[in-house]
Amino acid sequence: MKKLEGKVAVVTGASKGIGAGIAKQLAAEGAAVVVNYSSSKKGADLVVAEITEKGGKAIAVAANVAKKSEIEKLFAETKRVFGKVDILVNNAGLYEFQPLEGITEEHFHKHFDLNVLGLLLATQEAVKHFGEKGGSVINLSSVVGRNAPPGTSVYSATKGAVNSITQALAKELGPKKIRVNGVAPGLVVTEGTAILGVSDSENDFHKAYVAQAPLGRVGQPHDIATAVAFLASDDSSWVTGETWYVGGGFQ
Repeated sequence: MKKLEGKVAVVTGASKGIGAGIAKQLAAEGAAVVVNYSSSKKGADLVVAEITEKGGKAIAVAANVAKKSEIEKLFAETKRVFGKVDILVNNAGLYEFQPLEGITEEHFHKHFDLNVLGLLLATQEAVKHFGEKGGSVINLSSVVGRNAPPGTSVYSATKGAVNSITQALAKELGPKKIRVNGVAPGLVVTEGTAILGVSDSENDFHKAYVAQAPLGRVGQPHDIATAVAFLASDDSSWVTGETWYVGGGFQ
């Protein structure tokens, strides 16, 4: 029996990159997966198609998780189709880097509204749908939550907040049998990092990362997805309040 057989998972921001990798891994482990997306319906549909072609169960549901009303619709649709919710992966997020002089109110609120408030609101709604057996929440953080490079003050601050939220909610929700953990990826090759240019092995940031990482490479979405799948499963039933740094040893 697969470790997530019979479970239902909601993965936010799952139309591409790390989120897509997580959705596919959870499905491979037996979960029925809700592939949430905000704008890329095509990407979400491709993830669903890949899962179903391999015999898994998945649907794509549009929702901007920075908006409470859309989060409510996301979970209502999950409940309508699959009947329950067992796992929430708070993956949706954005990253735009600015030096201090480039930071604006818009830049700040755009990051915190999605990366922090959206995570809180999605968790708030998920808790309403978890059953008597509880549930598992996995928050996607980042290595920059504790090791912030220049020009990333706002984005890094959101991930530091995610780490604190993970600890606080683990203590708050533990009595309800709800575990809350985090996974903090290092540099991972995705569509987003490709746009920034840092996926290119000739990029200076890429080179510096590989040089500092004991395992000597950048990551792939699968590297993150397997850690998330473990935390989602009963194999980690005595693990909560932890943030795992999955970045090849980069410090």
